[in-house]
Amino acid sequence: MLKRTADAAEAATALADAGGGDTALAHESVPPPLTGPGAGESGTPGPARSDPPPAAALRGQGLDAATVASIADGAPPPPPHPAALEAMEHTRRAARRLAAEGARVYGRSTGVGAHRGLAVEESDGAGHDLRLLLSHAGGVGAPLPAREVRAMMLVRANQLLAGGSGLGPEIAVAVTDALRAEVHPRIPEYGAVGTGDLTALAELGLALFGHGTWIRDRADAGNPLPASLPVRRGDALALLSSNALTLGQSALACHDLGVLLSAAHVVASLSLLAVDASTEPYAPEVHAAHPHPAIQGAAARVRELLGTGASRDEAPPASGTSRVQDPYGFRCFPQAHGPATEAWEDLERVLSIDLNSATENPLIGWDAATGTPVARHHGGFFTAPLTLALDRLGLAVLGTARLSAARLSGLGRPELTGLRSYLADTSSAGSGMMILEYSAASALAEIHACATPAALGHVVLSQGMEEAATFATQAARTSLRLAQAYRLVLGCELVAAVRALRLRGSAPRAETAAGRAYARAAAELDPEMRDRPLTGDVTTAAALLDEFAGLATH
Repeated sequence: MLKRTADAAEAATALADAGGGDTALAHESVPPPLTGPGAGESGTPGPARSDPPPAAALRGQGLDAATVASIADGAPPPPPHPAALEAMEHTRRAARRLAAEGARVYGRSTGVGAHRGLAVEESDGAGHDLRLLLSHAGGVGAPLPAREVRAMMLVRANQLLAGGSGLGPEIAVAVTDALRAEVHPRIPEYGAVGTGDLTALAELGLALFGHGTWIRDRADAGNPLPASLPVRRGDALALLSSNALTLGQSALACHDLGVLLSAAHVVASLSLLAVDASTEPYAPEVHAAHPHPAIQGAAARVRELLGTGASRDEAPPASGTSRVQDPYGFRCFPQAHGPATEAWEDLERVLSIDLNSATENPLIGWDAATGTPVARHHGGFFTAPLTLALDRLGLAVLGTARLSAARLSGLGRPELTGLRSYLADTSSAGSGMMILEYSAASALAEIHACATPAALGHVVLSQGMEEAATFATQAARTSLRLAQAYRLVLGCELVAAVRALRLRGSAPRAETAAGRAYARAAAELDPEMRDRPLTGDVTTAAALLDEFAGLATH
């Protein structure tokens, strides 16, 4: 595989050299993507595939969050498409022509940031580029997990294949080779504010060019290390000019939260059954009268899971209570969860653009009218749409997570379940699942902290030249932490719901999706009701959510 992709890059170079540099390569010469972002019915996340069908090739388009997550989690990347490699070579020829003509191009013939007005001496060759990589590899903090770095590498390779950087095809091939070899550079956590992942990509550049170190993704991985590339003039800034780490982390957060938001329908359905909650709040007539599509979708999904159709008159709850209305956690799930799925869809839409765009500053190419090489300086790296989408999703997940915690508390109330307080056994003053309420509250507090909008931040950098930032990097990082905490909140609720259903001896109907979910959870969770540590139960329940997402989306 390594040899074949290297041969493809060499072939692309030869084709471009033979084809001349005065006519732009048509974008349509790259075949359309084989797969795109998954989407389910309106108002609910599509299947959040952790193992999507592999694309035939990377081509600078068609990359989605599910594919990023799959490859970040260890799947090998597809090879770069030959037509996309040819497009990269074509724009590299434009960059070389600009250099030969003495054009003033940011980062190639000038310094960067506050030093943009300083010229790079012609005699310096590639020395400026190497110094730029060395000086910008100044991130701080703990190293990021391999999963997040692999996501960054995949996104950067795909961006390069969109053909606007002026870099040669061997760079994209080398990055995918490193992914296939299961190695990554050490990337410190802190170093960007949403206007370019300069420190992270400098580390990647140093590893690619033989001046840094590769780290194996797994201790038992033994693949040969990628061969080092020579540093060429103009390579450094073209590689650095990207938000690939931020986008990779955002794609992982999108994937992970998509799974959890789908699974939450299943968990909430089991909680509804555990307290004999009314399904009137989920009736289609109710939502037809107030037709928010995402809220309608959440209610419809719960009806499907429970195996209920149109609204019907219901018998009083089996627990013997005469509740006219249930607490908000059970009654208002669609109204809290629908906006979260809608926000998730918005993030997926933003990523479908950002993961597949050439945003290097400057963009290198050929003028369609004159056939001359051009460098277009711009601000496309300013990731405001991504920040706002992540912020919106964080706030929306906070809303639905609060109701998950509320349902957990409700499951501990005898007047709702007809059982002992906190689902305790018959021992004297048993605590049951009391402590899970505290654990879920702690995880919920983390979600609350992570949901603080990153867009509220402000900074002025580079001697006033960069007087604002998007803080998408911070939004992406906190979204990943938020997803971890939300998984635990749902895990706590699932443990309590299964415990309540067991104590009541009222398993859901086996033919329903909720019944299948209960059977799966009951097979994995310890049935012992005596007071004991529940940490392992929550860990098991949290792991089941990936399976439950499939039940909720099929």
